[in-house]
Amino acid sequence: MLKRTSFVDSLKVDSLQYSSIIQLGDSCYIQGGNLALAVQREEEIFLGQEGDVRSYRVFSEPILLPSITEQLSLSTNNQASIGIKVGSIDILGVSSSSIVHVGNSKIIQMEARIKHIRHLLHEGDSPFGQETEVSPGEEN
Repeated sequence: MLKRTSFVDSLKVDSLQYSSIIQLGDSCYIQGGNLALAVQREEEIFLGQEGDVRSYRVFSEPILLPSITEQLSLSTNNQASIGIKVGSIDILGVSSSSIVHVGNSKIIQMEARIKHIRHLLHEGDSPFGQETEVSPGEEN
């Protein structure tokens, strides 16, 4: 791996949360992960058994990475003595297994899995409303 010095004149981050990383400089391996269960209810009722991510398949399904089939062409002009120079970075927020990285990396693996559940009340419904499953690729 090419090793260069990273120079950052100014870095301002308002919020860094949930397995997120700020990396200034080279790294060999970065791994971050975030599992989140977000339950929203119109009525504040808590059963005590919420929060077991193992009961939702979105947290256990394998993540299938797409194959890269395109021909890649890369042209670089690395001047190792100059290094990586960044003037100013101003970030409002970094969240849910994200990374801000100035430098070289060999391997970066980040994963965020979020299950959103909304229990909405309708006339005649139980106090918990109805839960609907969203197919992979349809979640926000």
